[in-house]
Amino acid sequence: MSELAVVIGAWYQESGGQAFEVVALDADTSTIEIQYFEGEVEELEFDAWGEMQLLAVEPPEDWTGAFDELDADDLGYSDTAIHPENWAGPLAVLDTTDSQ
Repeated sequence: MSELAVVIGAWYQESGGQAFEVVALDADTSTIEIQYFEGEVEELEFDAWGEMQLLAVEPPEDWTGAFDELDADDLGYSDTAIHPENWAGPLAVLDTTDSQ
């Protein structure tokens, strides 16, 4: 029986099962919406939550699990620094201006 509180954004794991994140609570329907790392979404009843044997776990380091068709270029950053072809440094402009 789980004694862990339901916290949106927290990660849990049922013993021997996959880790999942709580993504929503609906008090009107008494349900908890969870999402597994691979992206599958499931809805649990409040009663089912209380019967589960859960452990609180750390979120995965790689947040891209639910986005299986994501390339490194799609992330908007890379390991290489990007500079204009003529970039010589922030003070290079001082060398090119005429001093009067």
